[in-house]
Amino acid sequence: MARYEDRDRDGGTYNQDPSAGSGSGGGGGTGGGYDKRGGGGGGGGGGGGERDGPYNRGRPLHRRPVTDYGASVGKWMMKRRMNWRGQNIDFLRPAPGFIVDLLPPAAYLENPASSLPTKHIHASLNKIKHPINVVKWTPEGRRLLTGSSSGEFTLWNGMGFNFETIMQAHDCAIRVCQYSHSGDWLLSGDQDGTVKYWQPNFNNVKVLDAHKEPIRDLSFSPTDAKFVTASDDGTLKIWNFNEGVEERALTGHGWDVKSVDWHPTKGLIVSGSKDHLVKLWDPRTSRCLTTLHGHKNTISRSLFQPTRGDLLATCARDQTCRIFDLRAMKDFCVLRGHEKDISTLAWHPIHPALISTGGSDGALNHYLLDESPQGVNASHTSSTIIHPAASIPFAHEYAIWSMEYHPLGHILCSGSNDRITRFWTRPRPGELDGFRDRHHIGDEAAAAMGTYDRRGRRNRQEEEEEEQDEADALVDQKMPLPGQQPQGIPGFPNMPNMPGLVPPLPMGGAVPGLGDLSSTLAGLFNTGKLPPPPPPPPHLQGGPGGGGGGPPPPPLPVVGGAIPPGFFEPLHPHQISAFP
Repeated sequence: MARYEDRDRDGGTYNQDPSAGSGSGGGGGTGGGYDKRGGGGGGGGGGGGERDGPYNRGRPLHRRPVTDYGASVGKWMMKRRMNWRGQNIDFLRPAPGFIVDLLPPAAYLENPASSLPTKHIHASLNKIKHPINVVKWTPEGRRLLTGSSSGEFTLWNGMGFNFETIMQAHDCAIRVCQYSHSGDWLLSGDQDGTVKYWQPNFNNVKVLDAHKEPIRDLSFSPTDAKFVTASDDGTLKIWNFNEGVEERALTGHGWDVKSVDWHPTKGLIVSGSKDHLVKLWDPRTSRCLTTLHGHKNTISRSLFQPTRGDLLATCARDQTCRIFDLRAMKDFCVLRGHEKDISTLAWHPIHPALISTGGSDGALNHYLLDESPQGVNASHTSSTIIHPAASIPFAHEYAIWSMEYHPLGHILCSGSNDRITRFWTRPRPGELDGFRDRHHIGDEAAAAMGTYDRRGRRNRQEEEEEEQDEADALVDQKMPLPGQQPQGIPGFPNMPNMPGLVPPLPMGGAVPGLGDLSSTLAGLFNTGKLPPPPPPPPHLQGGPGGGGGGPPPPPLPVVGGAIPPGFFEPLHPHQISAFP
């Protein structure tokens, strides 16, 4: 049976032809899957075969959220050689017919706006949901690694976004993950201050007790021979990677250090702290080179520009992101547009002027640094205020903790406190529906426009699960705690709760099926078939030295001035005769 699929390729051709099938001939061989006649190519002289079985045109095709960059990269490799010979790359027009001509972001270096990831393509959730603290693409871009507050590593497919595997990496929340520049090693830090070494196959080879407080960030040196860690204990530590020993400690911040980054090509370290300061360090002498001021609240992220290395981006909880020029040691851009604190940022790996920020309210903004506001000359101002080139105000429901671009630059991944990992890509030519979804205009407006089905199957399932969780929580709250007695005794209304109160059997009564229990036990004791019972404790024995008997039993509850039916006034311990 032929396999039909609708592959949403980023920049490549995709097939929706239902007649694509398989065929065989001669010496066998399957037909081409993209031939409308179902004809087979390939070995054995095959071809000309029809599709297997009738096609049900009444059943819609299932769209698979697959982003395959192979076709666009292959087309770009051919056109790149043509461009080298003097021919220009075709101009991309905003029409669906030009989807097949869409190339990777590296082909549009002069047009970074074409790589703005504003289209939501998939949301990945674990079966047991936890906040996502870290998202990290593998060096080759085939998979995405996420670290959660439960200490678990989860791997997602980088093209189909489906779940691949999960493992328990740490005993507490994972705070940071970082691949080496060579791609041969992975470092992870957790809430307990532990750093772990991982191989590409996720084999743990070393564990370091780096700090006594949570590790907030870490970064590799350009040669991968060293790495630096930042912690809530207010210090940064430089470690020898091969030996796993501490070489230097950078002290100078007056509060928790929230971020750190090592320059991609230079011996320069940047750190951001809760004391509102951004510091630049010399890793060879442990000396603070300079302190950058400008933010008015906790620094949440600080990253060097990965492509050129001339710029430094910092974001803070003062709702701003600042771009510093390392050659002038001053900020020349202030990025505004967030209504709440900015929790993270990410540089584009291809376009040096494209940067994305995530807020504590779940908003996601994209900025183009080479576009100045209208009517403002950037050369005449000390720092230019730049507003978002594209904004996604409802990207997540809660704070975005981590973001990272795919190595090719066509996909942006974001992890949030709402326990969801979302994938964003650039819209295809002529595609405008993505700007009218619920992530851009909200649930209510999208439902009114028909771009969001509030009662869809998946949404209904999520709402039913939430209602069931709420019902279970209410039932658990109504259940008595261990050792707690019910509020009343069945058959006796308005009976106050008295822990330990159990209505005794009527005196002289017999247990059903056992006859007279007292005479039976007395006979067993007399014949020696049962050992005699131990004497009562001294404080319950009568006479001198015994305390004159134990305390009287608690009084029975009185309902309407009379003892309830079935209750008898208990005897005093002196009046209870022991068994012979």
